Amino acid sequence: MTGPGTVRPGGRTARTREAVREATLAELAEHGYQGLTVDNVAARSGVHKTTVYRRWGSAEGLVADALELAAAEPWPVPDTGSAEGDLRALARLVQSGFADAEQGPVAAAFVAAAVQNPGAAKALHTFFARRHEDAAAVVDRAVERGELPAGTDSAEVVRAAVAPLYYRLFITGERIDEAVADRAGSAAFAAARAGAFTR
Repeated sequence: MTGPGTVRPGGRTARTREAVREATLAELAEHGYQGLTVDNVAARSGVHKTTVYRRWGSAEGLVADALELAAAEPWPVPDTGSAEGDLRALARLVQSGFADAEQGPVAAAFVAAAVQNPGAAKALHTFFARRHEDAAAVVDRAVERGELPAGTDSAEVVRAAVAPLYYRLFITGERIDEAVADRAGSAAFAAARAGAFTR
């Protein structure tokens, strides 16, 4: 089974998908998920709206496909030489992403979409699962160096490093900066070193 916007790679089809993805991101940045429409994405992308409706179907399909493409892109997993440094750097990646004038509104729109729509929530879950899989290298290296106990759950450590940032952004509405990111990364490291995340 194929999902919304799923197409064979290469040629005109790939260019169409990329044009629609770029238009979707631009619309999310300007209008948020509530303002995302197939018609506006079609107009911005230059792709005929019947094509967009046929391949993506709805705003949910556009968001899901944009997240699918984002999940497949390489992520700069830190390698600072220490587990604490890596976890602080991971948290800073999240902080700087939301602080970015272009990326921040899009990332916030993805989260908002997931809260409001089951299909978007599933796509966001898949996106984060891929990011956790990539970031597991940080914890695996730390275990090999003896910085963290054997059997440490990589995904749980990564979640602990970035969860305080999402809590401030989307629950309490507090500002996050590099100091907040560093504190979250260091707290996750301290807990992991103490064995809090061993399986």
